[in-house]
Amino acid sequence: MLASGSEDKTVRLWNPLTGEEKSSLTGHTRYVTSIAFSRDGKMLASGSTDQTVRLWNPSTGEEKSSLTGHTDDVKSVAFSPDGQMLASGSVDKTVLVWNPSTGEEKRSLT
Repeated sequence: MLASGSEDKTVRLWNPLTGEEKSSLTGHTRYVTSIAFSRDGKMLASGSTDQTVRLWNPSTGEEKSSLTGHTDDVKSVAFSPDGQMLASGSVDKTVLVWNPSTGEEKRSLT
């Protein structure tokens, strides 16, 4: 599976072999600027200019949580190799570290 983020506020999931769009995930209210799959592929994170990070189940398209804490556009998201942490970088000059299982903000790096 392949994911893309767009200025149309969606995250789209694709079959890269056929080019078929599998689903369109909606929830962001502004541009989607960054996406990342967890290593096991069971979670997808998306960052947006709406200042949120959203966590999705890519198998079902269900939004698992919306993470708030940034005060400006989110430009990057990345999972730790073990999937136990998620980092989000923002124009607000912070990196927030989250527990993706609970949605709890664990640390702010400035």
